[in-house]
Order: sequence, then structure tokens, then C-alpha cells
Amino acid sequence: MSIDKKYIPFIIGVAIAAGVFIGGKLNFSDTSDRLFTSNSKKDKLNRLIDYIDYEYVDEINTDSIVDVTVNGILENLDPHSTYIPKSELERVTNNMKGDFVGLGVNFYTYNDTITVIRTIEGGPSEKAGIKAGDRILMADGDSIFGREWSNADIIDKLKGEKGSKVKLSVYRKGEDELLEIKVKRDVVPIRSVDASYMLTDNLGYIKINRFAESTYLEFKHALDELQDQGATKLALDLRDNPGGFLGIAEQIVDEFLEDDKLILFTKNKTGRVEKSFATRRGDFEEGEVFILINESSASASEIVAGALQDNDKGTIVGRRSYGKGLVQREMSLGDGSAVRLTVSRYYTPTGRSIQRPYDNGNKDYYNDYYKRLSNGELDNPESMEIADSLKFTTPEGKVVYGGGGIIPDIFVPLNTTHQNETLNYLSRREYVSNFVFMELDKDRTVYEGVEVEDFIANFEVSDDVVLKFQDFVNLRERTNITFVAYHDQMKRMIKSELANQLFGSNTAEKILNESDDMIEEVILLSQEEDSEND
Repeated sequence: MSIDKKYIPFIIGVAIAAGVFIGGKLNFSDTSDRLFTSNSKKDKLNRLIDYIDYEYVDEINTDSIVDVTVNGILENLDPHSTYIPKSELERVTNNMKGDFVGLGVNFYTYNDTITVIRTIEGGPSEKAGIKAGDRILMADGDSIFGREWSNADIIDKLKGEKGSKVKLSVYRKGEDELLEIKVKRDVVPIRSVDASYMLTDNLGYIKINRFAESTYLEFKHALDELQDQGATKLALDLRDNPGGFLGIAEQIVDEFLEDDKLILFTKNKTGRVEKSFATRRGDFEEGEVFILINESSASASEIVAGALQDNDKGTIVGRRSYGKGLVQREMSLGDGSAVRLTVSRYYTPTGRSIQRPYDNGNKDYYNDYYKRLSNGELDNPESMEIADSLKFTTPEGKVVYGGGGIIPDIFVPLNTTHQNETLNYLSRREYVSNFVFMELDKDRTVYEGVEVEDFIANFEVSDDVVLKFQDFVNLRERTNITFVAYHDQMKRMIKSELANQLFGSNTAEKILNESDDMIEEVILLSQEEDSEND
């Protein structure tokens, strides 16, 4: 049957109108059961929440119900699919972005007053003249001290748009009157490279604490500087690094691998495989590399270690890594919150998945460290449970294993003397940081003009200071902790934190690394190779 040509425009117009009408009724972000049924699973949840909102006998915050519901759903998926509430999203986003807009000060609340521990080098506060030890009492005429001010409240008060100014009223010891200092808010970096320096004449060292958007540029800058200083070998410290962006890990691996070498591949639920290869960009392809890992090195850290191990590049030193081989993608939920959902698994170049099992639930999964500790794995590699069915072989014939983390080429046991639970607890509670600040704040002039290298080589923490710190902790913990067995370690922790507040994290890491077993092992391996090549 033919159609008169004069009716064709009319028919097309009707079809378009109908499409617009139907499209307006459909939500294409929903699944098929939402599109084509009137009683979807999502309708069921919505009805329940509305029912509670309108009919429940007591007033209740339904937002909290939604949060609990979302968390409950994700907990039944895998340990790494997570919900980020609105209150946390900005902080998490800034941390992974690698910067934020602010004043550029590290502070803590001391006697209910904002006290500057140190200013960030090159940041807005340093440029404006804020100094370590300053107390910030007012911002734009409003008092910001007192017990009613939480750290979150203070941060909200001090943050603002880039380029905006805030007038601070500052108390500084030795000054008769409050100082009025205007600070222009600007982008402040959140460093992911904690330290970079030369361990020996030809061995450089870089420590990365996470894989944020800015990490590759920080790493590349540090690597270039070390190469300028003569580094032909590199110790890349990824211990306690929980991971981050997969793409950043790929960029860092690319610096070490030759062109077209496989870095990793991912596979989603449909079986779709995506591969990532090294490019021509690498600047350290000829250099020797040592990767330091431990039981808290996860995700992107394991991508770096696995890619280099499977390509027979360098040496992995330390203990078996965390075992996270799942890839997440973040999706906004439209109300300021977000969810990170596991969308694929990643595999190292030989084809191994290093994701450890999570069949027994999240609690069992996150207690894996204590299982490793109790079965002796952290002290003796022979205690490690390895499945022969997960054995793989690298191009040069080295045997590697999947199924739960990257197993190092050179094992270094956990030094329980250096990594005592009590010392770790004190560090997490920031007791060392707060104590050091109080001691430093008594008379900062003592350290004026002190050079970094002189401080590292010659400064010693006295026994009296350790005893004073012991009293400081016991007063707050209402316990009777003693440091007799960990006297030297406590001195090193205090010296390192003092260096951090005076000179920054690079100097602090140098001091901690002076007695580090893994660092000593890497230096020994490097020197042995030098001897073999002579």
C-alpha cells in the first residue's frame, strides 16, 4: 500500500510527538523491571520508606533509614562496594583529587583553640605570614574557639571559594596584641608522595601513601629529581598504601615497562575484557626497581607490584599484600551522596586474580590480618597458605601465585619490636603529635637556624622526654603504660614527629627509615647487584 507523499510530514510529526510523550514517561537510568512493570523492587522500597515517613508513631529521620538501607544492600555484595554519605563525600573527593581550596595549615585543637602545627609550604597561610604555634581566635570577626567548636565546624568556617579572603585574628607568643592577618584562599595540595631522597649514591627512594589524581605528577617530579642526583635504581615504597585510581597506577607502571608490555586486564560480568599496555613514555625502563609492600598494600599498590613482577621487572620486597583485585566505579545518587560499586575484576599480566575470598562475610574478610598474624605468616613465609591450582609462570620462568595478594620475591618478616601494637595505637590517637607540639611550643627559638642534616645526624631525644611522654599518655588513658621494652623506638617516633613539625614529612621519613628492616634489605640487595656487575 502506498502513502500519499503529502501526508508523510504529518505522519513523521505524529511519530516524533509520540516518542517525546513516551520518552517522558520512561526513566532510562532504571532497569527493565522498572520500565515495564508497575510493581518493581524499587517501588517496594519507596513505598516502605514513605509508609514509615507518614505513619510511624514517632518522628524519625527517613534519610538515616535510606542510608542504612543502602549500606545493608552493599554489605551483601562484596567488601569494597561502599556508600559515601553526603557528609563525607567532599572530604573523600578532595583526598582522591589531591587538593582542596583552603588556607593551607595543619592544625589541632589545643585547650579549645585552633593551634597551627605547621603551614603548608608555598600555601596561602605561609604567604600571608601565619607561623607554627599561632592560635587562630577569630575569622571575619567571629570567635572560633571554645568547646562548642568541633574540627568540622572550624573547617566549614574557614573554607570558601578560591580567591576569597578571610581576616584572621591571631595570638602569637611574644606579641602584646592580636595580629590581624588576611589570608587569600587558594588551591592547597594534599601530598601523596611522603618522601623522596637518595638512600645510596645510585639508589633513590620514593614513598607513596595513595594513588590520587595528582599522584603521577608528584611521582614523576620526584623521579626526575632523583635521576638528576644519579639514581639508576629506585626503591618504591608502597607499604600501607590502600590504593586509589587504577589509571594512576597504570601511568606509574608505564615508567618502568618497555613499550607494549601488558600492565593488566579487567573483566566485567559479561566477560568483556579490557587490556592496558605500556607506552613509549617510560623514563626508567633501564633502571632497576625494588617495590616494598606489606599486608596493608592494596588495590592500585598491588597493580603496580603485580605488573612489574609478572613482567620480570625488578624485585618485590616485603610481605604478602592485602589481596584486593576488584575495581570500583563511583556513581552520584543525586542528593550529595555517592556509591562506589564493584564493576569488574582486574588480573595481572600472567592472568592471576589476587582478590582474596570474601565468602564468609565482611567481618571475617577484614579480620584477615589477625589470621595471618596468628598463623605465623607475617614471621615465616612457610606458614603462608598457597594453592597450587593458582600457580602461574612469568615469561622468564618465575613461579607466581594468585588467590590472595602479591607474594614478594624477597620476604622480610614483621619486626614486632618496631611495629608494636601499643606504639601503633599511640600514633593513631595522635598522642605523639600532640605531645611533640606541646614540647616544641614551650620554646621554638631553640630550633631556629638548625639545618635538616644536622638535626638528623646529631639531635637526640633524651630519656627524660620519653618519661615525660609516658606520663602524658597515662594521664589521658588512665593506664600505666611503660616504654621500657620500646625505649629506642619511642625516641625515634618522637624525633621523627619533631622533624615532621619542623621540616616536613620527607625528613620525618628519613629518620624512621634509619632502622627500617625492609629499607636495609633493599640497600643490601642493591649493593650485591653492584658487586656482581663490577
